[in-house]
Amino acid sequence: MTASRSARERKAAAEAGHLAKLKIDVGRDKQFVYKISCSACVTRGTLNWSAYRPGDDNGFMASMDRWIFHLIEKHPEDDAPCLAFLPAAQQRLQERREKQEADPAGLSPTIEA
Repeated sequence: MTASRSARERKAAAEAGHLAKLKIDVGRDKQFVYKISCSACVTRGTLNWSAYRPGDDNGFMASMDRWIFHLIEKHPEDDAPCLAFLPAAQQRLQERREKQEADPAGLSPTIEA
């Protein structure tokens, strides 16, 4: 059974820790859109730092990865539960970088069966 949006939001907020403000919206394409903002960091004027990822490419993982990297860079003293996933986040980042280096223009041929 698929968890409701509010249940997903509560679980993700608990994993993100006390500095995170987490919201899940539904985009135009009916996919979840994950938004994590930092209650401590202001970027432009009065806007808090945030990660915004649509759900088409597992937006939860992408936004949580960005949040984890933000925490270790800007709040190294924080001990959020999501930091347990740091090695996996680093691995995904490395894989994305290797893929971009192999195909910088995004022009890899499509394989059809």
